[in-house]
Amino acid sequence: MTRPDRRSVLAGMASGVAASALPAAIWPDPAFAQPWIPQRASARVIVDNDFEGDPDGLVALAHQLLAEKTRTVLVTVSLVDPKLSTYPEGTATAEGAKLAAELMAQIPAAKGIAIKAGRDGAREGPPSDAAKAIVAEAMRDDPLPLIFTCGGPLSNLADALELEPRIAGRIASVVWIGGGNWPDGGWEYNLATDIEAARHVIERTQIPFWQVPQGAYRQMQMSVAELAADMRAASPLGRWIYDKFTTPPAFVDLGGTWPMGDSPLTLLTALTTESSKAVDRLARRIKPDCTYGEEIAGRQIKVFEQIDARLTWADFVARLKLAA
Repeated sequence: MTRPDRRSVLAGMASGVAASALPAAIWPDPAFAQPWIPQRASARVIVDNDFEGDPDGLVALAHQLLAEKTRTVLVTVSLVDPKLSTYPEGTATAEGAKLAAELMAQIPAAKGIAIKAGRDGAREGPPSDAAKAIVAEAMRDDPLPLIFTCGGPLSNLADALELEPRIAGRIASVVWIGGGNWPDGGWEYNLATDIEAARHVIERTQIPFWQVPQGAYRQMQMSVAELAADMRAASPLGRWIYDKFTTPPAFVDLGGTWPMGDSPLTLLTALTTESSKAVDRLARRIKPDCTYGEEIAGRQIKVFEQIDARLTWADFVARLKLAA
């Protein structure tokens, strides 16, 4: 009988370990039963976004759900500025939840993940379903640390912190797409939509906070040709997402690109921070015009200045193809 050599034994072991390390929901096709680089989730993620607004939030959600290094445990929907919403007043977050549900129905790994809508207007009255769900997840015991990612206004997180302040000590980090460039600041949509929510999270808590301001997230520019040739051509899911980009509001006159401004959320939580550039800063108070005021002693945040757009987009397109 021929005795197996060391290389064949190790290859067989690697095949078994790698195949078992990947979620069956992501790789359901037996044709993929071959050695894969093993990965396992290292954090839980709550994905919060204004899905009824710019469709780049749907790109970020799909990317996060397809990434093996994080386990998405909850999706919450924040409001869109009523002046920009295309839905009747009081219905925007519910419509955003429907869009998120349509996307998630196409991703087996998303089965069973709850989707909760936040407030559809002023932050007053009883707590929203989104706030209550955020509190419940943060207070739940789990060996994996919890990350809150936000590609819209910080309304739902601020509501949850007001409902249960103890969650500030149970969330490992908040990653937020928003705010003007440092050190001056200035008008920026996610911040301007709910300045008071941002003030509550940044100025009145010590929750670990990573900010991706406007100048950094705008580095995620993808050409309209790339959207068609890469995302649309990658898979049926890619085509479904692409279709959401084909009917922009009449007042939008597109150039040659569309910014995937929310995609750094997945880069920084499920891929790497090493190829991007961040600076630890003292947080500053936020003025009514969205500019930054005086420093807040003892309140440090991490501010990203450069984002690895190439890695982010290439990984997303590759995952669309592999999951097809």
